Amino acid sequence: MSRMIINGKNPLSGEIKVSGAKNSAVALIPTAVLAKTKTVIYNVPEISDIEYLIQIMEMLNCKIEHKDETLYIDSSNLINKPIPEELSVQMRASYYYMGALLAKFHRVEISFPGGCNIGARPIYIHIKGFEELGAKVEIIKNRYIITAEKLVGKKIYFDFPSVGATINVMLAAMGAEGTTVIENAAMEPEIVNVASFLMNMGAKIRGAGTKKIEIEGNNNLDNGIIEVFPDRIEAGTYVIIGALLGSPLKINGVIKEHIEALLMKLKEIGVEYTLVKDSVIVNKCENIKPTNIKTLVFPGFPTDLQQPMTTLLTQAQGKSIVEETLYENRFQNTYDLNNMGALTSIISMSKLEIDGPRVLKGKNVIARDLRGGASLLIAGLIAEGVTKIDNCEVILRGYGDVVNKLNSAGAKIEIIE
Repeated sequence: MSRMIINGKNPLSGEIKVSGAKNSAVALIPTAVLAKTKTVIYNVPEISDIEYLIQIMEMLNCKIEHKDETLYIDSSNLINKPIPEELSVQMRASYYYMGALLAKFHRVEISFPGGCNIGARPIYIHIKGFEELGAKVEIIKNRYIITAEKLVGKKIYFDFPSVGATINVMLAAMGAEGTTVIENAAMEPEIVNVASFLMNMGAKIRGAGTKKIEIEGNNNLDNGIIEVFPDRIEAGTYVIIGALLGSPLKINGVIKEHIEALLMKLKEIGVEYTLVKDSVIVNKCENIKPTNIKTLVFPGFPTDLQQPMTTLLTQAQGKSIVEETLYENRFQNTYDLNNMGALTSIISMSKLEIDGPRVLKGKNVIARDLRGGASLLIAGLIAEGVTKIDNCEVILRGYGDVVNKLNSAGAKIEIIE
């Protein structure tokens, strides 16, 4: 277990470049198995999840060259093998091999996926989608075995607009005869990135980024290239940090439309920022107003920024309410925030009350999940004294080169093994 040590209260200035989007990159890599030849993925973030996905690709007999932020993938000799627990459990995104391998081979065997413990994250919507296409899904011990004599496109209605299910069914539909229509699809930018990759390979997809997506089956995709778009959650996290410590702080590589809900909320609470092309320049806000936040699917306020935003609201002048509508176990970070001096109260499994402003002091804390860990990192940056975050590996799963980026702006952070 690694430990992150943060010396707090250092103003941050200069520039930070946002890496490629984690939640997009981890879907694009499994998508590459659908190509019969070579693919190239640009702007891949340097995070641990990527390395595990590469290991799975190599196990499936793909040739991988990872040079700087670019992945060169040759899937021309792809084979179908069961994906073992020691790899699948490392990240939630391992489940994208379900849809991709089902399309390619009409059979996939994979141990249960892992990921952060932020509450129930059922994949029944994925399973229902596969079954609607004609697949049979069995659970044997801790493994999914998904088979199909043939896949046939049809109209599928999602009970909830799940990002993972939308991508997974979109991948599986490439191996189906005819046209698949997904109703109540997720609209997140990650969907558009994956659809663009598939279309670059020759797929015909309409409506990606809307609630209705149409996919024409095509199991003969050619080579393709794609660039991972900038990570909207990383961008939002650094903008939040800038609102607390910016002197000023410039965040480069931002797609404004992807973080509009956050920017509007920050403006509401008094944070001053300037938008310049693909950059956001943020100054420390001396008088943060309290507010209410409700997490929603895109384009609403993102659940992945709820925990970082909670840390910011510990500095607001009054009482704020956060309502988490997507996950029921996403307030774990508040125990450590309170230990550092915050005053938060869990009203229910979905509602949190934050009283501010509070002076935070460095303590020994533990990162229990990725975004909760990010909230503790932010707390350490604004706290008096030294904060030590154990299990900081979970933070590195989603924030590429985070220590060097923040230190280059004036932070004092180190990681010890």
